[in-house]
Amino acid sequence: MKIITENITINNEVLTLTNHRAIYWQRENALILSDIHIGKTAHFRRNGIPVPDDILQKDLERLQKLILHFKAKTLLIVGDLFHAETNVDMTTFKKWLSQFEDLKLVLIKGNHDRQSKKLMTDLQIEVEKELNLEPFTLVHEHLKCHSEVFTISGHTHPGVLIKGKGKQKLKLPCYQISADQIILPAFSLFTGLNTASQPKDSVCYAFTDESIVKF
Repeated sequence: MKIITENITINNEVLTLTNHRAIYWQRENALILSDIHIGKTAHFRRNGIPVPDDILQKDLERLQKLILHFKAKTLLIVGDLFHAETNVDMTTFKKWLSQFEDLKLVLIKGNHDRQSKKLMTDLQIEVEKELNLEPFTLVHEHLKCHSEVFTISGHTHPGVLIKGKGKQKLKLPCYQISADQIILPAFSLFTGLNTASQPKDSVCYAFTDESIVKF
């Protein structure tokens, strides 16, 4: 897995965009990511939809490599760590977590995070409605009430549509960045891309396995 990075500075803080759907925040020694949707594949299979069972493993392998690459001590997850009811994927996640003795997990609760407090306690996850870490406020979804702060959020699964010659089209995940917010791409590869919604006056940093490109 090739890790490509691009540093940006916002409010005097250096944030490192990666081509693997997560940001590294140097000051906090933390990875910021969103929309992992653990449990989604098991939920689909339980309902008779034949989804490959290695999707979660691939997502967790990418996350492991990012943690090791940056030597991160904290995961700041801005919502939808989980997807559905408690299922076998939570056991897979717990086993994966056991390799990191000192890793701190903070979850800013998203609309899909409806699991029990018992599960969160068992996984040693700190749960917040929103998290203020100056100069940023971490939320799952940026709303009008956040207009006075700079938010880092997820929820919308942003992407860009690139049109080529003729009918050629290419969709890529991206970070959307404007004067008052960053919207993260969904971390899980098992998500769609929303290319129809983009904040006013924002720029997009789209990425592939080999590059990060600003639009």
